[in-house]
Amino acid sequence: MTPVDYHGQTTLITGASSGIGAEFARRLAARGSDVVLAARRLDRLEGLAGDLATAYGVTATPIAVDLAAPGAAAELDATLTGRGLTVTSLVNNAGFATNIAFHRADPQRLAAEIAVNVTSLTELSRVFIERLRTRPGGVLVNVASMAAYQATPTMAVYGATKAFVLSFTEALWYESRGSGLRVMALSPGATETEFFDVAGDGADGGTGRMHPEEVVEIALRALDRRNPPPSVITGRRNRLMAHVGRLAGRRRMTMTIGSIMDRTATGH
Repeated sequence: MTPVDYHGQTTLITGASSGIGAEFARRLAARGSDVVLAARRLDRLEGLAGDLATAYGVTATPIAVDLAAPGAAAELDATLTGRGLTVTSLVNNAGFATNIAFHRADPQRLAAEIAVNVTSLTELSRVFIERLRTRPGGVLVNVASMAAYQATPTMAVYGATKAFVLSFTEALWYESRGSGLRVMALSPGATETEFFDVAGDGADGGTGRMHPEEVVEIALRALDRRNPPPSVITGRRNRLMAHVGRLAGRRRMTMTIGSIMDRTATGH
């Protein structure tokens, strides 16, 4: 398996200020891709952009954007057009979770969660996919989650949004066959990122956490295949859990995950 050369690509990465998004930026820049770094925290993006430009000689462009805001995808597209930037690959990584029983959750926060995890991801995919299909060697990676594979009590909306991402992306994988565009859903388990600064430590259900470097390595190795899969789960234990969930049935799996999350949830 030969690593894909990303020279000539310009990859837009959302949620690029830290964690998995920042690691995608580092790894793709190391393989030669110019990168557009999108997130809310411009200072973090500027620091990372400077580091990548110095280390790898690529063009790294930081752009501050709030993906929860209506029309954020169109606004980002207009900004890129105004700067003369043509995106050829896209990593939709931005997302966050609310870890509390649904009836206690802040409705505005839930709306923002859906906007970031589902609406902006869908709109960005639609804005760019036709362009991605016309340029050879491009990728569209949408970051889902292990939470996509079963209901997740106390994180009900998060799990549902990630189930959408998984289903949506696998459908795009099929539609993109023969176009040259590699489409893949990436489903990490708990990963050591700032995700838990927002969702709370209990959102990991007490499971062990992988490191972003491991997660992105798995994703890139999958994309390096001659025929990349429509989706990939990171980590042997996570793959086993997904398999066990299919065998156990939805009722039993929901009860099991609910019991685990009950022990670590922030509210009921």
